[in-house]
Amino acid sequence: MFDGYDSCSEDTSSSSSSDESEEEVAPLPSSLPIIKNNGQVYTYPDGKSGMATCEMCGMVGVRDAFYSKTKRFCSVSCSRSYSSNSKKASILARLQGKPPTKKAKVLQKKPLVAKLAAYAQYKATLKNQSVNKAPVTVEGFSWGNYITSNNVIAAPVTCFRHAPMGNCWGDIAEGVRIEVPNTDSNLPTKVFWISGIVKLAGYNALLRYEGFENDSSLDFWCNICGPDIHPVGWCATSGKPLVPPQSIQHKYTNWKAFLVKRLTGAKTLPPDFSQKVSENMQYPFKPSMRVEVVDKTHLCRTRVAVVESVIGGRLRLVYEESEDKTDDFWCHMYSPLIHPIGWSRSIGHRFKRTDILKKQESNYDAPSHLFIKVKDVEQGSEWFKEGMKLEAIDPLNLSAICVATIRKVLAEGYLMIGIDGSEAADGSDWFCYHASSPSIFPVGFCEINKIELTPPRGYTKLPFKWFDYLRETGSIAAPVKLFNKDVPNHGFRVGMKLEAVDLMEPRLVCVATVTRIIHRLLRIHFDGWEDEYDQWVDCESPDLYPVGWCQLTGYQLQPPAPQSNKDGQSNVSKQKKKSKSQPYKGHKKRAVKYPHVLTL
Repeated sequence: MFDGYDSCSEDTSSSSSSDESEEEVAPLPSSLPIIKNNGQVYTYPDGKSGMATCEMCGMVGVRDAFYSKTKRFCSVSCSRSYSSNSKKASILARLQGKPPTKKAKVLQKKPLVAKLAAYAQYKATLKNQSVNKAPVTVEGFSWGNYITSNNVIAAPVTCFRHAPMGNCWGDIAEGVRIEVPNTDSNLPTKVFWISGIVKLAGYNALLRYEGFENDSSLDFWCNICGPDIHPVGWCATSGKPLVPPQSIQHKYTNWKAFLVKRLTGAKTLPPDFSQKVSENMQYPFKPSMRVEVVDKTHLCRTRVAVVESVIGGRLRLVYEESEDKTDDFWCHMYSPLIHPIGWSRSIGHRFKRTDILKKQESNYDAPSHLFIKVKDVEQGSEWFKEGMKLEAIDPLNLSAICVATIRKVLAEGYLMIGIDGSEAADGSDWFCYHASSPSIFPVGFCEINKIELTPPRGYTKLPFKWFDYLRETGSIAAPVKLFNKDVPNHGFRVGMKLEAVDLMEPRLVCVATVTRIIHRLLRIHFDGWEDEYDQWVDCESPDLYPVGWCQLTGYQLQPPAPQSNKDGQSNVSKQKKKSKSQPYKGHKKRAVKYPHVLTL
């Protein structure tokens, strides 16, 4: 998203009129816009009284010193340029932080400190605002407090290409400066001040107001993609007042010089950052669109469902036969579980027909280009065949990788797979994986990577050995070369925090941790829950999100299970998990009560 933005360094000489010397600003990645000092980093506290902003260059100054009767421009040059062909280029230059061609004659009649002191005295009787109001989600849970108290790190936004800003996060990092509301102020109006990013955790950032140096007493967490976060220079161009926190107003006599020295050469957000966030929050799927989705009661088939709502790219789908709209299914719009109408017929997949009379006239088929495209494969002579053995993530127990068999080969690279020893007689629990799916593996994958392989139910010859099992069943292993061996540079590390969908109850998004990484395969642990509820998930799964995603999109985040329950969690957690899910309505193949979802 930063292509085309000026990131060249300007003269980094700064004013030395600050009372105290400052440490050098640490160098930051060069793809973010560099803050370029044009002498206009500060406006008076009221932002209105006697002040004006040039409509051409964005210069802020005393109104009486501005040009023309309307006081719209700081100089004759800006007045003429406004109506010339250079208007567009000049505005672009202003947004990129370039200094104007002409400087306004700004006559500050009163010293800055005097102005600040007057305002402070005038509002001295007002009650101070609360300074550190961390965002609260569910039951008082705060990501900021959780990360700080546990001294953990979060997966960076760039790990989640499907999430908002995942592809255009750029080099936003510690040290980047932004303009944020100043909550340490007793002024009657909303004012702003400049903060630096101390720590990043997904979308969330720990911020510190400029001027506090090593004092962390007023550090606060906020979501970088929030509406009140702006690049440095936004206040100047928007006519908003920059006011230092009252706790440190006495620290410097010349705040303007302080900011010039601190900010020149530093990095800030791109000028169109908020616009990019807004664009990334637009989703192509709309309510009333019809799709084909897996039947949660019979995994071997699909059904028609209608998009009921869209939150952060997650779709609440209501099966078309559901008259009261309670029979629903949640998944992401990029999930491999949803397909355009007609997909099942085109590849030979089982499909539950819908009574045509039940189709509402307001519903319409979702365009095929909205769905995720699978990798093209060539089904030649050395292709998957029925009866071949492999290893696969069990869709009814996502913490297990099991011995599995290809039961049917469909068109376009799709396979119907069953878990050995646990299959229903009618094949109603077969599930569909694409040949390129990262959730199926060649024989021996678990042994090589030291993962426990779940043997067929009732198989007594333990420990399980593939060589013996293939000989006993008269089977052959699927060729290794047919499996997806691509391993992207995903950026995940063990211990990273994130927000993850509980795929056994896909309406829930929970606080989670990456506990193991095998190539592109991640083991996700839900904080506060037992390990038996862990899930194997692909690194590019659309069911994983950065810290702060729920807050950004308005989705409800499920906090970790209370620590006080850990001692007796063996029974409590099982009851809680079971209470979230409906019993499996198909063949009762095992004690698992969670038929709602599989991961392809």
